[in-house]
Amino acid sequence: MLALCLDLEGILVPEVWVNVADRTGIDALRRTTRDEPDYNRLMSYRLAILDENNITIDDITSAIDSMEPLEGARDFLGSLQRRWPTLILSDTFSQFASPLMAKLGHPTLLCHTLMIDDSGRIFDWKIRTEDQKRKTVEALRGMNYQVIAVGDSYNDTTMLSEASAGILFRPPDNVIDEFPQFPVTRDYAELMDAIESAATDLGELWA
Repeated sequence: MLALCLDLEGILVPEVWVNVADRTGIDALRRTTRDEPDYNRLMSYRLAILDENNITIDDITSAIDSMEPLEGARDFLGSLQRRWPTLILSDTFSQFASPLMAKLGHPTLLCHTLMIDDSGRIFDWKIRTEDQKRKTVEALRGMNYQVIAVGDSYNDTTMLSEASAGILFRPPDNVIDEFPQFPVTRDYAELMDAIESAATDLGELWA
């Protein structure tokens, strides 16, 4: 039995915080998990910037509403879902993800939650569980699934290492340099080829 686990941002949709940075003109918000491996440090940094600039959840969701999936992402995801159980594992937040999930056809997403006060200020975040991507893959493997995982950033590397096969998709050079054990793909055709090759190596049939 085979299951697929995909990161969301950079794999199927653009980076949310980069789009927020573009919309608000606050370049400091362009920093993502491609740059900072410590997620808690990154989120503390982001919330401080939001407070300094009086950016509310409404400002952020307005930016997200204008986003579209990456070109070809919905067809690629649908092709995976027709063949294998497919989960999206993300360090985004449920409040951010809803409009994006609708545009992707409502796939299964496991992510985190923001804490928001009555004024719309984001004052904290609630992690579903530490290292949730790796733990989800570990749980699937404990149920006798072979798992192929796809990511692009530092916060995906424990998931890729835990999986039966890990694949990088359009990663930055710093991630490629630090994790040379993972094959690198640059478009959905290459990624599908890499997934099918990994499935074959794992002895899994695919249509």
